[in-house]
Amino acid sequence: MSQHAAFNTAGEMRLFTLRDLNFELPDSALRGGIGGALASGRYEKTEADALEIHLLPGDRFLDLGAGMGFLCCLAARITGAAAVTGVEAGWDTVGFARANLSLNGFREARVIHAAAVGDDFPGEEVEFGQRPAFWASALQGAGDWPENATRRPVPARRITGLMEEIAPTVICCDIEGAELRVLAAPMPPALRLIVAEIHPAAYGPEGTRALFDRLSAQGFAYEPEGSRGATVVFRRCGTEPA
Repeated sequence: MSQHAAFNTAGEMRLFTLRDLNFELPDSALRGGIGGALASGRYEKTEADALEIHLLPGDRFLDLGAGMGFLCCLAARITGAAAVTGVEAGWDTVGFARANLSLNGFREARVIHAAAVGDDFPGEEVEFGQRPAFWASALQGAGDWPENATRRPVPARRITGLMEEIAPTVICCDIEGAELRVLAAPMPPALRLIVAEIHPAAYGPEGTRALFDRLSAQGFAYEPEGSRGATVVFRRCGTEPA
């Protein structure tokens, strides 16, 4: 197991403003270009744009890979905090998300410390690698762990159980390649929209095609409004675009 230190959450905090929302992070978490992306407004910009186009009051929002809580805060401003649930595997990052939701007055929003996994996952815990640039943290892919990943077991939450508990109408999913298994699950009838960052480098064109095919078979179609690059919006056929 890697012995790299986790974030020093007791260090000096930096304040950033994104879309009129405030976010605090310790200096130790601003690695891998995160600080620059936050300062410039590029952080999770395409996902945020898609949510602002499509998310509606009355939606129930589930964010898989909640990170520092940005998209959960953005959603809470539209749907109300009680309709927002985030799932975040990073043991330090989940604290950032909860603190930032509280900072913005969204205390009713929920952030679950867990990794979302496919329904075929066999255990109750899964090893997760937290990296100095937290937005690159992930479950293990096809290769070896990166040298700078601190690895620990975290709770595993199977996606169908999560969806039964939360009954989302909109899901955002940025889980560094694990979407290939997670989005293979049966989607609940109430789910009308999926905003996913896909990771073809993790599973190749065959995996990308399989992901699109599985969602298409469940009635989801590519929605151009809000899709850009690796951020793809899938809208269930028969539901009206926002």
